[in-house]
Amino acid sequence: MINNIELYRIFRTVARCKQFSAAAKELCVSQPAVSQAVKLLEEQLSCTLFVRTSKGAQLTAEGAILYNHIDRAFGEIERGEHLVAQMCDMEQGEICIGASDMTLQFYLLPILEQYHIKYPHIKIQVTNAPTPETMEALEAGTIDFGVISTPVEPREGIEILPVHTIRDIFVAGTSFLQLKHHVLSFEELTHYPLVCLEKNTSTRRFWDAYFADQKIEIKPEFELATSDMIVQFALRNLGVGLVMESFAEPYLKNGMLFELMFDKKPPERNMCLAVRKNYLGSTATKNFLAMMNVKS
Repeated sequence: MINNIELYRIFRTVARCKQFSAAAKELCVSQPAVSQAVKLLEEQLSCTLFVRTSKGAQLTAEGAILYNHIDRAFGEIERGEHLVAQMCDMEQGEICIGASDMTLQFYLLPILEQYHIKYPHIKIQVTNAPTPETMEALEAGTIDFGVISTPVEPREGIEILPVHTIRDIFVAGTSFLQLKHHVLSFEELTHYPLVCLEKNTSTRRFWDAYFADQKIEIKPEFELATSDMIVQFALRNLGVGLVMESFAEPYLKNGMLFELMFDKKPPERNMCLAVRKNYLGSTATKNFLAMMNVKS
């Protein structure tokens, strides 16, 4: 294989222009330099590539075969360069993000909106799943990064960076008004029906671990798949709901629900960026992480 790709570039230009002089003009070099390059290529390939005629330079049979391959190869290189330029200029690209309902609704959506306005040509795919599934997708390489909620088990090769604080609260409806101005202990929750997320969620694992540490045994009356549904159960007085504050905020403001108060400050947790260590993301991904104020 010829090591000097410049010889092939000159050969391709002469074949396309069909004249040595026209090729030299396009390449911004002298005509003798073009002739010398073609001669050197012919010597290295041990064949004649052009026949000079009154009309210019005509490809030989060997030259025509070589040109067909070289032209396709340079075409692919040029297309690759164009695509890379588009990606660097944010005119093309794709991001795949893993996120739960909670992190998507109360953290990612405003960033997604801002990003889409600034970079409308970037395709964004969001895989909506609980934290454990998001972590599995990240390990498998099917997403670029995940936005998850703690707690999360450390995994080799994955970096977890806090990006937003979560405040979980207990809420109740009108049938529990006797608790509205009462400061409770967490032990007293055992006397009331509780509405919580299912056990496979990070929220539930966090609170199960906290109650176990406090030596409190909690047996929820209802275990649901989404926080939105917990709010609906609380509104219908089916129990005391455990949700992230943002889910219940509209109903707290209009008085349909109220927040229970405790003699201990409820623990806080975090939404976090989960990303593979030493991850070399695309320009599109790096710009998204920059909007999250996180360096990739």
